[in-house]
Amino acid sequence: MDHFPSTETAVTALRALATEYGREIEVSHDIGADQTSRRSAAGVGVTTDPDGSLPHEAYAEFGGLPRVSVRLYPDDDALITVEGVECPDVARDDVPAFLRSLFDDRAFVKARRFPPGYFLIVPLPQDRTHREYLPMLTLTPWLSGRVR
Repeated sequence: MDHFPSTETAVTALRALATEYGREIEVSHDIGADQTSRRSAAGVGVTTDPDGSLPHEAYAEFGGLPRVSVRLYPDDDALITVEGVECPDVARDDVPAFLRSLFDDRAFVKARRFPPGYFLIVPLPQDRTHREYLPMLTLTPWLSGRVR
C-alpha cells in the first residue's frame, strides 16, 4: 500500500493514474484555512491552522467513464464521487486502489431484493471493500451495466 503524507504527493499519484489509464485529469487546489472546505470557520484572511500549518485541499476530475472526481482533504481522507454517487471518508492512501478498481472494471453494483436497493462495491487491497448505498434513481447507464 502506498503512503501519501501530503495532498501534493496524492495529486502526483492521481496524475500518474490518469496517464496510466489514458484519462484526462483536471486538478484545482485550495490552500489555506480560509480556502479549504472543512475550515470555513477559520475566518476571513486566516490562512494557517492553530498549529501554524497551511492546510491544502485538492479537487481532481477525471475524463471518460465512469465519471469520477476526487476531493483530497488535508485530514488524510477523500471524497470520491462515482457517476454522481458520493463515497465519503475514503482514506487518502486507499484512493489509488479505489480508482484502479473502477478503471480496471472490478467495481460492481450489488442488487438487494428486500428491501430493494443497490450498493456500489469497490474492492480494495487486503480483502477490504468500500460499500456505498445507491438510491435506485441514481443508476446511470455505467452503474446499471455493473449490476450483479
